[in-house]
Amino acid sequence: MGHLLFSLKGRISRKTYWIFALVCAVAYVMALSVDGAMMGEEEDGVPLGTLVLTLAVLWPSIVIQVKRWHDRDKAGWWIFIALVPLIGPVWALVENGFLPGTSGDNRFGPPPGS
Repeated sequence: MGHLLFSLKGRISRKTYWIFALVCAVAYVMALSVDGAMMGEEEDGVPLGTLVLTLAVLWPSIVIQVKRWHDRDKAGWWIFIALVPLIGPVWALVENGFLPGTSGDNRFGPPPGS
């Protein structure tokens, strides 16, 4: 598990990518709910739960995306395509979430699950 979330080496499948995204989405909904309940009607204040969660998943999120780019036989630097306004995030989502990885070994290692 540690290697999956902290090392930039290797490849992951679309399934792993989507499971990570789903777990993060559920965690964010829970953190936002807790923050909302704790802050009540006040608009000022720090949403501490959401802030802590964001800091906790920042590096693992980068790692997961880099490994998905690796599965597509592209350098991890492609993660920065998401910073291009409008088209970048869509491109990254399509590449990482919907297109299959390269079959067999590529320059980043064997296929996921091997």
